[in-house]
Amino acid sequence: MRLLPKDRDLSKPLEKVELSVRASDLRMRAEDVEIRLDRFLALHMQWRSRTSVQNLIHEGYVYVDVSSPDKPNGSGEYALETRPGRRLRDRTRVLVIVPEGLRVNVMPVLDDTLGVLFEDQDLLAVDKPPMLPVHPSGRHLSDTLIQRVHARYGADQLERDARPRLCHRLDRETSGIVLVGLHPRAHSEVRRQFEEHEVEKEYLAIVQGAPQQEYGTVDLPIGSARGSAIGLKMACRPDGDQARTDWRVLERRRGCSLVRCKLFTGRQHQIRVHMEAIGHPLVGDKLYGYGEEFFQKYNDDELTPDDIAKLELPRQALHHCRLALTHPRTGERVEIASGLPPDLVAFLATR
Repeated sequence: MRLLPKDRDLSKPLEKVELSVRASDLRMRAEDVEIRLDRFLALHMQWRSRTSVQNLIHEGYVYVDVSSPDKPNGSGEYALETRPGRRLRDRTRVLVIVPEGLRVNVMPVLDDTLGVLFEDQDLLAVDKPPMLPVHPSGRHLSDTLIQRVHARYGADQLERDARPRLCHRLDRETSGIVLVGLHPRAHSEVRRQFEEHEVEKEYLAIVQGAPQQEYGTVDLPIGSARGSAIGLKMACRPDGDQARTDWRVLERRRGCSLVRCKLFTGRQHQIRVHMEAIGHPLVGDKLYGYGEEFFQKYNDDELTPDDIAKLELPRQALHHCRLALTHPRTGERVEIASGLPPDLVAFLATR
């Protein structure tokens, strides 16, 4: 689901939101999809309440391009829709014009907040702090990493009609190296390297307990967690996508271990899923380390003081520490490194 146009300047306010009804997002079969317009918008525009969404519809800010059997992707033209209860089917498109007084403005950003690790005319590598989203989505539409990048460069400093684009992503809680392509050619080539597993990626993780061995390999396919009430959860499944993680213990501390993980594939939540599979989930991982009920309480802001103490860390203890790739212009090998961040250093010091 794309909330923003691909090449939009993210240093500017959000003026419109474009969405498409997708059966996969709703975890339904295409033929079974039927959802109210206000519920659909509230589901995807989580920074707004359902009542405020209904007000947007009533006030004429919402347009719909309805799908039909003969036009499954819609007609290509939006029509004003003022009924919150309008039923939407699979692949119907929805456009929301954000009223000027409600447009999300990006917080003022200073260049040095990016933590630049590498920069030339083609690529930018930054050291993402924990809890900073890499791009606008869900409840996090202001001051994301890519918005900071756009604010740093501005339209005048880049090639014509080009915007910086993420070459890969990290979870909001994960810290470390994020690579950005500064023009389309560089971005396309680096993305190819990621897709063909030519990029070397290593992470530092603090896991619960102490693995018996000093090193090992987890070679287990990963797919969506069937039967889970949490749509983003992944699991090791025989019919999943190939996934391999090599790991090595660097330090053993009281109740936890610092582990270096090397990825040979890049599946969603791969390290988190693989380390949980061998009995050593990440410290602070609400989804894989403490159970689905715990994650749901966290998501609903209902964690008790005892829950927070059990969690030990406010975020999952995962840091992208090394990335190596072939430079898209020069062909030379580029290696980028990032040390363990202060919050994880401080946690280990207490153990």
